[in-house]
Amino acid sequence: MNRKKLLSLLLSLVMALSLAVPAMADGAPWYAEAQEFVTQAGLMANTANGFDPDGAAARDAVLSALYILEGKPTSKAGDTDAVWAATLPDADLSDNVTRGEAKSLLEGYAASRGFDGSGLFLGNEKGDLQLDKTLTRAELAQLLLRLSKKGVPTYTEVMDLQVLATSDLHGKFYPWSYATNSAATSGSLTQLATAIKELRTENTLVVDAGDTIQDNSAQIFNDEPIHPMMLALNAMDYDVWVTGNHEYNFGMDNLKKVIASFTGKALVGNVLDEDGKPIADAYTIIEKNGVKIGVIGMVTQNITRWDAVNLAKCTVKDPVEESRKVIDQIKGDVDVLIAVMHMGVDNEYDVANSGVTDLANACPEFDLIVSSHEHALIEGKEINNILVIQNKNQAQTMNEIHLYLAKSANGWDVLNRTSKAIEIKNYESDADMLALLAPYHETAIADANVVIGKLEGGNLAPDNEIKEIPSAQIMDTALIDLINEVQMYYTDAPVSAAALFVMDANLKEGDIHKSDSSLVYKYDNTLYKLQMTGKQLKLFMEWSASYYNQYQPGDLTISFNPSIRAYNYDMFAGVNYEVDVSKPAGERIVNLTWPDGTPVKDDDSFVIAVNNYRCNSHLLSDSIYKDGDKPVLLEMDVRGDIGGVRELIGEYIKTVKGGTITPVCDNNGKIVGNDWDEALHQKAVEQLAAGLLTIPASEDGRTPNVKAITVDDLK
Repeated sequence: MNRKKLLSLLLSLVMALSLAVPAMADGAPWYAEAQEFVTQAGLMANTANGFDPDGAAARDAVLSALYILEGKPTSKAGDTDAVWAATLPDADLSDNVTRGEAKSLLEGYAASRGFDGSGLFLGNEKGDLQLDKTLTRAELAQLLLRLSKKGVPTYTEVMDLQVLATSDLHGKFYPWSYATNSAATSGSLTQLATAIKELRTENTLVVDAGDTIQDNSAQIFNDEPIHPMMLALNAMDYDVWVTGNHEYNFGMDNLKKVIASFTGKALVGNVLDEDGKPIADAYTIIEKNGVKIGVIGMVTQNITRWDAVNLAKCTVKDPVEESRKVIDQIKGDVDVLIAVMHMGVDNEYDVANSGVTDLANACPEFDLIVSSHEHALIEGKEINNILVIQNKNQAQTMNEIHLYLAKSANGWDVLNRTSKAIEIKNYESDADMLALLAPYHETAIADANVVIGKLEGGNLAPDNEIKEIPSAQIMDTALIDLINEVQMYYTDAPVSAAALFVMDANLKEGDIHKSDSSLVYKYDNTLYKLQMTGKQLKLFMEWSASYYNQYQPGDLTISFNPSIRAYNYDMFAGVNYEVDVSKPAGERIVNLTWPDGTPVKDDDSFVIAVNNYRCNSHLLSDSIYKDGDKPVLLEMDVRGDIGGVRELIGEYIKTVKGGTITPVCDNNGKIVGNDWDEALHQKAVEQLAAGLLTIPASEDGRTPNVKAITVDDLK
């Protein structure tokens, strides 16, 4: 029996419920045959007398009838093992059943038995589904009669197969951020251990889709006999682990060691080493109480773009084509088929078969696809009738999936599937896991406190003239220039854009510790390269400059748009420009030139360095480029072997600058158009410092300085 075909039937073969009614001879009601059938078969209560054909059918009446058809005891409300009850999670089974609910239940029953359900559900003359309307008892009887005429097999056993899926853990073995040297309980392996212990059953499969040993200082453990991330996965009894793209950052010898250290089954079916041998198996078959589960694991072929040097002697094959080969080989040997893929939902760089959408379309036999790589939460979506999920990064979420199975003479069928994201921040750390990983935690903290350099000649950002107004957001500073300098260095890009994430971001004169790079760059963004035109750059800069409120005559301070967050205001390097705040948003960038004074032309083409958030959320979305003319992504996660932008700043200070930096600011960007009286401005500064005046923040408190001090405000 083709199970995927059955699932396809479940979702699409029926257009409507039984609203049309056939005529009966001798004046008998249309439901007479159906009433006689359900009465004799004992499928519905109160049928011999007082059938009440127009009365409402209850949910438990539908479920009970299906159980009786299977020769099983009548289902009970709250029966968590019931396949059909699982179709109505958290529902009161005594309530009336809607047409939509009955449609789901009965279509599932029909489709799982492999017959064409078009004879079950007929639309009215207008094709109106009326799915919110209550199903009548007569209609239910007629549907049950039609089901009985198909001569389908009987299910003898049911199973709730649970899959707990994680991905993109990125070094978060302990509830700590070593970049900021502070506690971080949004997710960690120690917390995951608690969640898995609570949820695991004898029918649970635990899988991870890669990007495990990179970020959060994880690379400092590459020379250890076993990496703490793999030690933890082993301790939690993960069944399957698939390599992510970042596993290739540190060379093939290191990766082979990591694969060998995993006590579950490591999978990556599309990477061959220099001898032409797969670095790991493409699939595994795991048996749970008689159910054979085939798991196929692959990594995006775009690893050759990001780690070309490390993969120079390797062969990387198309993951979809390789998956197709495996399915054709094993599909007769497995009851359930799961893909664990380090691939996003959509193709990257227009490379065919690099996203799981192409996989789902080419391999409809899959029951579940665990996607990853994009760090985007997908609790569950259907692609070609396959359930697809994805998790956030750094153990913030774990997806809990249930595949409800039933067994007939033809094998096991997947009758229903559910999925939901578990927020790991809601779990305390497991004490045993904390103890196991404590030595690694201590090593990472010591590493975070290592002095990597010195700042001489003053702080990177000047003190704020006005406490509520960050100087680094109203003038060019050495702080922003350092970030852009680092981004340009590692991408070889002539232009860069960076934001000040927090008001008090700064680096003070003196020793620089490894973790101090977080004082410059708080978030764990990675570095991207884009191809951009002069026209696109100006639109980008205008979008950024909308952060300012328009200067009005009488204003004595610059103020910010309350609806725009500070992290969405970028400052630029590699070009000279002015922001005229006296003009409306969209018309503020003036005197935009290259460093040699040549005007930036619309058709100029160049590379720009930005972080992944800015790229994905704005530059490659429709928020800036309404006409669809967007920049082109050239490379993501530049120098991922070192880390994100924050780690690159530390590496730049230590290795490129030789450990010593000084505040350097080129003042390539400036604000103009704020034509205030300087004496009155100074008076406003003094009164603000004395507490005689205050500057409000946005209502949600997330944007400071949302209203200018004016001449009329002066005391």
